[in-house]
Amino acid sequence: MNVTVAPIDEALSARAGKVAAIAAKHADDVDAAGRFPHEAVAALRHERLLGIQIPENLGGEAASLQAIADICVRLGQACSATAMIFAMHHIKLSSLVEHGEQSDWHAAFMRRVAGEQLLLGSATTEGGIGGNLRNSICAIDIQDDICQLEKDATVISYGSDADAILITSRSHSDAAPTDQVMTVFLKDQYTLEKTHVWDTLGMRGTCSDGFLFRGKAPATQIFPKPFAEIAAQSMLATSHLLWSAVWYGIASDAVLRAQSFVRAAARKSPGTAPPGAIRLAEVSTKLQVVKSNIIAGIKAYNDTKSDPEKLMSMAFAVAMNNVKICSSESILEIIDHAMLICGIMGYKNGTPYSLGRHLRDAHSARLMISNDRILGNSANLLLVHKQDTSLLG
Repeated sequence: MNVTVAPIDEALSARAGKVAAIAAKHADDVDAAGRFPHEAVAALRHERLLGIQIPENLGGEAASLQAIADICVRLGQACSATAMIFAMHHIKLSSLVEHGEQSDWHAAFMRRVAGEQLLLGSATTEGGIGGNLRNSICAIDIQDDICQLEKDATVISYGSDADAILITSRSHSDAAPTDQVMTVFLKDQYTLEKTHVWDTLGMRGTCSDGFLFRGKAPATQIFPKPFAEIAAQSMLATSHLLWSAVWYGIASDAVLRAQSFVRAAARKSPGTAPPGAIRLAEVSTKLQVVKSNIIAGIKAYNDTKSDPEKLMSMAFAVAMNNVKICSSESILEIIDHAMLICGIMGYKNGTPYSLGRHLRDAHSARLMISNDRILGNSANLLLVHKQDTSLLG
């Protein structure tokens, strides 16, 4: 069964495969202990996969979004926490690649990320605003070319293990909640005081605890573009597409386990179709829909990314929102279907067909960012935008 979403360089694929093998070996322990996947992240660094998106002139490999999405799939099959950490890192890196190259400081920082294989964390949520990343309560203070920020960040992706954190805030103390900037703070430029523990149903290894963040750094580390442009022109698409690739990887591994279960049953009864064979055929079509959805989304982004106006358009926002909604809603149905095929062997832990971890991890998909919030945003956009219903639109 072909589970990739895009063909990638064979050497890059081999490097990703080595990381996936290590991630799979430790996935159950990472989940059970709710611990950071140190072994897999060390492997990502060893294979130099944390800097592949960075342009070649800054020490990276200029890897395409397709290639990064494919690695997300490979890692998602092995360990969803590792895959999500890899995806979140490259979502933040996309902001640097798309909006930081013209800034001397951010260009130099990208060179450091590629050279030192730094892991980038994210702090866009805040106490009092829920999961609305396009609003901030905290404001950055700039005096004498030094910026300071204190933020009650209810979630910071793998905050304790990140080498730098990209964090949002209001641009100044009198700014509106939507007048935001994003700033890079290096590990030695901030302190974290833990306020919430990441004890969750699934995605336990992402260790996205809540912290009171206090940072101080040169003001040149603030992105030169407003966060509104960064969010619309890079984060919206890369978040929904790379998250979807992770979820597709989780679901595809569930289907592969179901396929193995049916094949084992078929070997026991030659000439007789096993009871789960029809369900397996049915679930493979559902998986293909998710794959096609992601591929179409990547193509739409690639076709649009050179035009900032189109990236900021309502049509593009709705299209990317739809990718996320479709992927996150579908994978639960797919994994549940695989569970029915595997039966009690899928329900039990510790079997070759166990699917409990997959199902728990998949439940995060509809919550990050909440599908209700995304559907609400799309509904408002569709009130004033006529949706393109052409087959090739």
